Amino acid sequence: MTTPPGSACILGVDGGNSKTDVALVASDGRLLASVRGGTISHQQVGLERGADRLVDLVAAARTAAGLGPDDPLPDEAVYCLAGADSAGDIARLTAAFARRRLARSGHVLNDAFAPVRAGTDRTWGVAVICGAGTNAAGIAPDGRTARFAALGPISGDWGGGGDVGLAGLGAAVRARDGRGPRTSLERSVPAHFGLGRPLDVTDAVERGRISLERLRELSPVVFEAAADGDDVARKIVDRLADELATMANALIRRLRLTRMDPDVVLAGGVFHAADARFEARIAAGIRTVAPRARVTRLEALPVTGAALLALDRLAVDDPATRAAAIARARAELGVWRPA
Repeated sequence: MTTPPGSACILGVDGGNSKTDVALVASDGRLLASVRGGTISHQQVGLERGADRLVDLVAAARTAAGLGPDDPLPDEAVYCLAGADSAGDIARLTAAFARRRLARSGHVLNDAFAPVRAGTDRTWGVAVICGAGTNAAGIAPDGRTARFAALGPISGDWGGGGDVGLAGLGAAVRARDGRGPRTSLERSVPAHFGLGRPLDVTDAVERGRISLERLRELSPVVFEAAADGDDVARKIVDRLADELATMANALIRRLRLTRMDPDVVLAGGVFHAADARFEARIAAGIRTVAPRARVTRLEALPVTGAALLALDRLAVDDPATRAAAIARARAELGVWRPA
């Protein structure tokens, strides 16, 4: 599949801490190629190594699209990246990609912005991300943006799989030693690791046999207990819902969207639990600040958002032509499921 000589195309990149998705899309919205590879995060593998990995992924996409070295570079690229947290991060990443000539024009954003565009047909809205940790980002109708530092406890954060898992372990230990109410987590938390007692998990973490990072595996255990009616687990899930609503509301206020009908997109692995009560509590909390807000769970891959943000930057005079391209790109990326 090739794009005619001289016609425009764009590059969309969603780079997380564990994987990277790359999409080449023609200006009419045709998906030319899409590939998935390992992380390019400068925080995980270093700036230069990460940029070199991206070069290889883009080259693979160009080959899959039937583009050779003499074919033009993409006109626009949007890189939505984990770790693009500060102005310094963005400057360094932008310079590294520019040196490698991946596109004629490139724009680095934090990866929290990809779900905003992927989850709504508008060019503005708010996304709340809850995976291993939490983040949120928003774009106003006039293009203003806002997000959080999302650096964990040092930036005031609580939530995500890690914190939910840690809270689940703590609740199990407290229940067993008499400091807290009884809960099914007393059994399900140690059972997840093939152990007998909550304190066995604590001991294994303290001795380094179970890493702290593995406690995020307990998030689905907590959600399952909550769904089964466990009050202690439900309080943990409710705390998370309230925190996510608070994040969304802070951005809605900062972007002056309270009297509008913003789309609020829920994204990240924690939402795979598909807990209707959890999502309803988030929506209710958001509507205390923005009564007309439309709250939805992200179904598209975040790279769709990166690609659409890049298409938004192309100079297209006819609104109908732009709308058709956006719709086609969304549809074609929507059926891509990486191996």
